[in-house]
Amino acid sequence: MAVLHNRVSNKELKELLYQENFHRTTLSFYQYFFIEDAAAFRDAMYKALYELQVFGRIYVASEGINAQISVPTHYLEAFKNYVYNINGLSGLRLNIAVDDDGKSFWVLKIKVRDKIVADGIDDPGFSMQNKGRYVNATEMNHLLQNPDTVVIDMRNHYEFEVGHFNGAIEIPSDTFREQLPMAAAMMQPHKDKNIIMYCTGGIRCEKASAYMLHKGFKNVFHLEGGVINYARQVKQEGIDSKFIGKNFVFDDRLGERITDDIIARCHQCGQPADTHTNCKNDGCHLLFIQCDACANKYNGCCSQQCTDVYALPLEEQKKLRAGIDKGQMIFNKAKARLRPRLDELNGLKDTAD
Repeated sequence: MAVLHNRVSNKELKELLYQENFHRTTLSFYQYFFIEDAAAFRDAMYKALYELQVFGRIYVASEGINAQISVPTHYLEAFKNYVYNINGLSGLRLNIAVDDDGKSFWVLKIKVRDKIVADGIDDPGFSMQNKGRYVNATEMNHLLQNPDTVVIDMRNHYEFEVGHFNGAIEIPSDTFREQLPMAAAMMQPHKDKNIIMYCTGGIRCEKASAYMLHKGFKNVFHLEGGVINYARQVKQEGIDSKFIGKNFVFDDRLGERITDDIIARCHQCGQPADTHTNCKNDGCHLLFIQCDACANKYNGCCSQQCTDVYALPLEEQKKLRAGIDKGQMIFNKAKARLRPRLDELNGLKDTAD
């Protein structure tokens, strides 16, 4: 019988992943549907996916499931059969990764949460049953040509920076729960227009579309399957991509190339770049954008200080970070930390974000 949690270190698991002699398929899926006993659902799913050697991150809640995983390609049909036989998941859309080397995950983690997307909604009248209308890639492109269309990006700043739809509006917040009321407030002047919401794989914009309808908006759409599904349809149907740049993804790849456009800049030197990385100093792990030249200069670190620490023997590094609370090393902090350097290099005045 399979254990219900991992007992091997991440380092060992990652080494084992790169020793595999078969290919993996990275995919994501979600579904809003009622789960009566989320804990029991989680345990049953863990046992089944463990047997299929599935890796990835799955969240289960009473409102549904949200998953980003990699499946051994030779087990892909068996995986589909298992999922489609779960009550509520029959015919589920699976978003297959566009730019995939199969090395996205190296361990299986399934967690029970209060919600599959933390939204901050406490209104008992809110329901996911009333949501916006789906649009596919062709419909999305058609609506984008309409001057009465407003496109809202429901992703975080670090996702928007490396890639987005032409003309999309960024909701300037770092959490989805803050974005929802902000989006409703920002769209009040456009209440009679077509409002299209999009995100990475569809889960956030689907809930956002339901929230907008709940707040009285009428012509609300959301991109079915998000950017991942849009990019696949664009490729399959040979139509123009109105999404430019990279699609940030929440696994070890940190991004899928959608078009050749590089719309972001290195946070250290200001040159065009859109490769996200985590600072190699284990006492930092800041997420930021770094070009190849700066990666070489700073040895994969975010600053000279971290480069110097990273060069120390491991035991000395451990002593330095002992007892240090790193907090949340997320993108907005990286941006604030590296912005003065960017301004200096670009000859700009330092302005507060």
